[in-house]
Amino acid sequence: GTFAQLGVAIENGFRLAIDQQGGKLGGREIEWFKVDDESDPPKGVENAQKLVQRDKVDVLVGTVHSGVQMGIQRVARESGVLSLIPNAGVHAATRALCAPNVFRTSFTNSQPTRALGKAMVDRGHKKAVWITWKYAAGDEAFEGFKESYTAAGGTIIKELGLPFPQVEFQALLTEIAALKPDAVACFFAGGGAAKFIRDYAAAGLKGKIPLYGSGFLTEGVLDAAGPAAEGIVTTMHYSDSLDTPRNKSFRTAYASRFKMQPDVYAVQGYDTGLLLVQGANAVKGDLSNKAALYKSMEGATIDSPRGKWKMSPSHNPIQDIYVRQVENKENKVIGVAAKALADSGAGCKMA
Repeated sequence: GTFAQLGVAIENGFRLAIDQQGGKLGGREIEWFKVDDESDPPKGVENAQKLVQRDKVDVLVGTVHSGVQMGIQRVARESGVLSLIPNAGVHAATRALCAPNVFRTSFTNSQPTRALGKAMVDRGHKKAVWITWKYAAGDEAFEGFKESYTAAGGTIIKELGLPFPQVEFQALLTEIAALKPDAVACFFAGGGAAKFIRDYAAAGLKGKIPLYGSGFLTEGVLDAAGPAAEGIVTTMHYSDSLDTPRNKSFRTAYASRFKMQPDVYAVQGYDTGLLLVQGANAVKGDLSNKAALYKSMEGATIDSPRGKWKMSPSHNPIQDIYVRQVENKENKVIGVAAKALADSGAGCKMA
């Protein structure tokens, strides 16, 4: 569905990191099992249980969708299997439902938007409308935006939402036009994000009311969104255009291997691989040595294409958030919105 291309990028990045280690983990051969979660939360528990009980996996890697992740989280907590989250930003995974065996290499849903509010107020946008899908990721992205925007002196004049994954935006865009805010901030991702960007322009709002978003709005969808995306500003923990040797070498390796350009999802998959490699090397491939494995992963500094980052005590990245603007089908870095931004980890008690 709408997240299929994201899953492909994550898997590609993960496999690239492992391949750069000769295809082994701590010197040991790997057996791969793959399940399509179909972005269907009710199947999350069932799919994760199959992998743990039937296939006897040592590591679960996934997923994209926050709702599906909650099912995987339950299985990870009950079984104690090492669980690596390469995307789903649902707060509970590294807050109230955190666990010693669960590590996230991506973000929490409120992390990118926690850096967005001040960036908008700094540009003179004092009154904003917020729009998103009404599901966990959208609600949590709003938490970060609301906190940062109001703290910087901005006022949210209206919150708009529609059920995930609906993409009938017309009525809401008409309402935005009538409200005449200084700017619009949003959270959308995947195919739905591309359609929102196109519909926003088609409704005559582009060029009149600036559009901002969590970086997922413009991530991996710029071809599909077309000229309508030009000029959109987002905050995100990665940008294709980061001008560092580390990012350039990663992008070259990824493009030559997969014949496509990497995006943030590919980077998160790659970093998941780097984290697992670091842990596996520390225990010489013996993933049953859990105390030493987790200790190594908790203390890791990941030399990522996004910039170096470390794990927070609740197992979520402490990372820089960049301000990016779409220019000629590329998310160009135009500044740093927040340095070494950590999620609160509120409610996390490691058992």
